[in-house]
Amino acid sequence: MTMIRAARDDDFFPWLTLYEGYAEFYHQPLTDQRSVKTWQWIVRGDHGLRAFVAENGDGDLVGLAHVRTIAQPLEGTTALYLDDLFVAESARGAGVATELLEFLRSLASSEGRSGVSWITADDNAAAQAVYDKLATRTSWVTYEMAAQSTSSVAEESGP
Repeated sequence: MTMIRAARDDDFFPWLTLYEGYAEFYHQPLTDQRSVKTWQWIVRGDHGLRAFVAENGDGDLVGLAHVRTIAQPLEGTTALYLDDLFVAESARGAGVATELLEFLRSLASSEGRSGVSWITADDNAAAQAVYDKLATRTSWVTYEMAAQSTSSVAEESGP
């Protein structure tokens, strides 16, 4: 049986193992500095970031979910935004992702939020198979734009 709970201060190293797996899955280099910064955001609640973990019957962490509250202006509501969801390879296929998502659905409801939203890579078919059973696939396309460097902004602003 899996238990979903909020991450605790003493979860850092097991959480880090999962977070490193998440970064590796998405081919994103993860530095110690970024890992520590993210963990500090979680334990201090910076940026509204919260972490929930899935703990198996042996007490091992086998999954993580990072969420934050977002405003949804057109609806006049707030929702939970799922930034990261990861299940250890050893626990995949056992329903851990579903349990994490159902937990977040219940959390959103208990907090008076309108729901939970997230994005995933278009080639992550295994995750999408789970998501399609629990949520509605939207037609939205996601874009990203890097911020200008500080020197570029200063040049455009002029003296």
